[in-house]
Amino acid sequence: MRKPMMKRPLLITCGAVLLLALAAYLLRVPLIMALVAPLAAHRLATDTAAELPDGLHVGLCGSGSPFPDEGRGGPCTLVLAGKRLFVFDAGNMSTRNIGKMGFQHGQIEALFLTHFHSDHIDGLGELLLQRWVAGSNRAPLPVVGPAGVEQIVSGLAQVYRQDQGYRVAHHGDATVPRSGFGGQAMPFTPAADGRVVVLKDTDLEISAFVVDHTPVHPAVGYRIRYKDRSVVLSGDTKQSAAVQREAAGVDLLVHEALSEPLLAVLRKAAADQGRTHLEKIFLDIADYHATPEQAAATARDAKVRYLLLNHIVPPLPLPGMEAAFLADAPKIFPGPLRVGRDGDLLSLPTGTTSITLREMF
Repeated sequence: MRKPMMKRPLLITCGAVLLLALAAYLLRVPLIMALVAPLAAHRLATDTAAELPDGLHVGLCGSGSPFPDEGRGGPCTLVLAGKRLFVFDAGNMSTRNIGKMGFQHGQIEALFLTHFHSDHIDGLGELLLQRWVAGSNRAPLPVVGPAGVEQIVSGLAQVYRQDQGYRVAHHGDATVPRSGFGGQAMPFTPAADGRVVVLKDTDLEISAFVVDHTPVHPAVGYRIRYKDRSVVLSGDTKQSAAVQREAAGVDLLVHEALSEPLLAVLRKAAADQGRTHLEKIFLDIADYHATPEQAAATARDAKVRYLLLNHIVPPLPLPGMEAAFLADAPKIFPGPLRVGRDGDLLSLPTGTTSITLREMF
């Protein structure tokens, strides 16, 4: 006689759950719309630059390479000096990752290119477009780089010219000013010592220096000083005396890195599959990049405070692969060492020696 009574609460509970599920299904559109409004407001109000203390802040808006990599976009580094926002290289996920990190595209003051390999420029068109539209900018984005940058900028202007016309016609010149479209090439030529100052004012200095990415010429790295904090971006290079010279005593060295043992695995797999062209490419690329151990030696000898590796080759899709990628690098460099990931943001507040890491997504 008790069994039916025991089943009744269960039946009532199941019925209530089903009714709730049915109500949620019927009301799914109003519920979603109610959630979208605060999410949109939060996203549009987010301004990471406004929240950060005075200092030098360095973010990876792309830590990968030409290899297809689900976890890392093409090379891109953002630098916030005080409240001035700069971008260095523009790989294929640059624009979206800058947005995901909470920075405003319309506030980008200038873009600097290290060289013209496709993985460093194939997100440039999108970046120029978003910077123009997002901020109603009335002047093109300065694109600073070694000789040859003029061809890159003019080529993109030609490709996007029709799109420019569509957007101005649709939204009006007051919203998307025709004059703000595209980029303005600002080429430089290093002096005999391989260096050139490309931006300088009271608190900020950005200089470029020649690196060895043979047969790619020109190829440069950058040194950025803001007040009492400093960072060097190696660009793509072999182990380089120039990088060590420029990085002497800096707070942060962002250095490219390639694992030869992991690349050898890919090379053997290509050979086993009869893909001789890929085998040759995997062999060739090792001779114009630096290994993690070489980057660590450069950081150690330059006495930098923190080493951040980027332009990671090859991809590291499995747990534990970062340790294999680093190999002996942690034994060589005694300071903090990180294999960079998209969304990493390192903050170097002025008046301190502090370096803190936030993972922005």
